Amino acid sequence: MAGLSVRNLGKKFGDLQVLDDISFDVDEGELLVLLGPSGCGKSTVLRLIAGLEEADQGEIHIDGRQVEQLRPRERNVALVFQNYSLYPHMTVAENLAFPLRVARTNKTEMTNRVAQVAQMLDLTDRLKFRPAQLSGGQRQRVALGRAIIREPALFLLDEPLSNLDAELRVRMRQEIVALQRRLGRPMIHVTHDQTEALTMADRIALLHKGRVMQLGTPEELYRAPASRFVAEFIGTPRINMIPGIVDNGRVEPFGTPSPASIEDRHKVDIGIRAEAVDLSAQGPFEATVAGTEYLGDHYVIALDFRGQRLVSTHGQSQAPESGAAVRFSINPDNILYFDSETGVRL
Repeated sequence: MAGLSVRNLGKKFGDLQVLDDISFDVDEGELLVLLGPSGCGKSTVLRLIAGLEEADQGEIHIDGRQVEQLRPRERNVALVFQNYSLYPHMTVAENLAFPLRVARTNKTEMTNRVAQVAQMLDLTDRLKFRPAQLSGGQRQRVALGRAIIREPALFLLDEPLSNLDAELRVRMRQEIVALQRRLGRPMIHVTHDQTEALTMADRIALLHKGRVMQLGTPEELYRAPASRFVAEFIGTPRINMIPGIVDNGRVEPFGTPSPASIEDRHKVDIGIRAEAVDLSAQGPFEATVAGTEYLGDHYVIALDFRGQRLVSTHGQSQAPESGAAVRFSINPDNILYFDSETGVRL
């Protein structure tokens, strides 16, 4: 049974359609990432689920209950913001205990639960500190702890890592995933960072202009994108997108066999991941090296191929120099075809 079920959710602000027919489920114990560019409606979805905004249409079910008419505190959800929202005049212990104090939990139980959550999040030796005395990662743990201590049916995290430096973001990604697995509760994590989404999610819902463009596992969005937008949004380096046309059963300019579903003379966009462009002396195609980037364990090499830019990842110890002529091949099994007008994958 789904911990959360969202059906046909819609929201307008004035004449602006912010969300348009959003539907998805989050199962018990599942971590769903809402991914997309700024302004696509990710945070609005969370606010509607939490009850901070009212939907114009659609239904929201949490733990089997329909909740659109319920007040935020009656929905049994915990929302963690990117700015932590800690009370600066309170200690860590007081911040953690605040939701229990509001719920009029007895003092003994409150003390025990604060101690339990502090131990879980490695905050036991910081209980007497105030937020200003903590690092960014510790403040984020306190914000998470304040959500956990309520034992909610659903966790909602709104870009919780965006204010942290790169190294701390990596560590906190791992900690949030481990914590979610331990709690076994459904969680929605909002981010615009595709690396964050790919490394954390059981499934990803990719949003664009208020609509779900694709919902699936990270592997599904990367290897079988539903549209050109999904293919270009997911993956680093960005997927190569080359204009092509079907000619007598072949897709030019690479001459690869055309899938049976694509008609002759049909214009397509050819999507090729960088790792599918293999530099080799026996390759059938020739290009000129336009530039290289060294990333430690591999190079990213930009190629000029008949006036089109192609990017390849190169794992060998030395990359060809800029201006050098190189040969390359492409595995036809790794090529994606998109309708040049609609952007839909063919």
